Amino acid sequence: MKKSVNIITLGCSKNLVDSEFILKQLEANDYTVKYDSNDKTDVVILNTCGFINDAKEESIESILNYVDAKKAGLLDKLYVIGCLSERYKEDLQRDIPEVDKYFGVNNYEEIVKGINADYKKELVGERVITTPKHYAYLKISEGCDRTCSFCAIPLIRGKHVSKPIEALMAEAKYLVSKGVKELILIAQDLSYYGLDIYKEQKLSELVEKLSNIEGIEWIRLHYFYPANFPYTIINVIKNNPKVCKYIDIALQHISNNMLSKMKRNITKEKTYKLIDDIRTAIPDIHIRTTILTGHPGETEQDFYELLEFVKNSRFERLGTFTYSEEENTYAGDEYTDDIPDDVKTKRAEQIMEIQQNISAQINSEKIGKILKIIIDKTENNYYVGRTEYDSADVDNEVIIKTDKKLKIGEFYNIKIIEASDFDLIGEVITS
Repeated sequence: MKKSVNIITLGCSKNLVDSEFILKQLEANDYTVKYDSNDKTDVVILNTCGFINDAKEESIESILNYVDAKKAGLLDKLYVIGCLSERYKEDLQRDIPEVDKYFGVNNYEEIVKGINADYKKELVGERVITTPKHYAYLKISEGCDRTCSFCAIPLIRGKHVSKPIEALMAEAKYLVSKGVKELILIAQDLSYYGLDIYKEQKLSELVEKLSNIEGIEWIRLHYFYPANFPYTIINVIKNNPKVCKYIDIALQHISNNMLSKMKRNITKEKTYKLIDDIRTAIPDIHIRTTILTGHPGETEQDFYELLEFVKNSRFERLGTFTYSEEENTYAGDEYTDDIPDDVKTKRAEQIMEIQQNISAQINSEKIGKILKIIIDKTENNYYVGRTEYDSADVDNEVIIKTDKKLKIGEFYNIKIIEASDFDLIGEVITS
């Protein structure tokens, strides 16, 4: 009988891509493969996250739950991979020895061989797509060369390593052959792409080449770093109809005091200019950003500047997270975690209250407009889709109730008839 394996992925979309590559290898080894399934399988591979305390706790809780399932005879083997086990492998082996083996990151071959399967080099670049088949993530680089005070990612994932353009083109063509129409480019730092292997920023060239692949209709860009931003990408977004008018750029803060303490290598003034330059060139751009509250040394004045920044910039999409001390980071070693947790949380909530109103206003401005929508799924007798201004799983959705039969993964012209704080309601426009 075939062995069965279930890969559970915690954390970000970059982890998800890792899981997809491993699934393909195991499928080729005659495993029955499942993803995030509740079904009983012989083997479970848990792909963990170790970015912040909440993510670590979720990962550890999941490991313990599967250890219990193994003890109860519900699975034969349990393997743990990913960021948590990369960073805390020795501790985990000591404290939770019931796991059959722990692996880190960045080495699919070691993981596949480590669970007694053959690593098939001819399948490099091929994946089992676990997202709806019309969109997929394309991880264009690994690791990060930045030195942000609060971030442990370089400690976990290592230095920035760009994947060559030729390899990414081959991977994208493979994804298109499986039905993918929307490529979501991801990396810890899109801004840096190419500098290590080509000695210059190459994101714009990569995006233009990807857009020439027949079958790709949308290209979406995630996770820019604001310092040394690749300005040539602005014209690509503006002029290439396949590139969504959407950009995800993690700004984290605005006060010069905090940007310095965070080691972000950018100033308040340059941040405002970058946003203004993007919006001037692309008036309908939708910017997603992330804000960090409660970093050591954040004063009331710093936070007031941050609130004003959020109010003035009117980001279409914004998320927040609170500072958690990470050992061996600059902030963990050099600063005292001097902001109480309740203050951190309150500050994050204040920002999100402001953002909720901004989002409601921006959504209301879309009422009456006809937008191109991709249909992702059905839910409660509704179709659920997205505009080019919305990324999968993290942004607004468009809810469509219709008697017409719509196809998942197809594009439709939808007239927006209602808006809530974070979603839109639309109706199908008949041609």
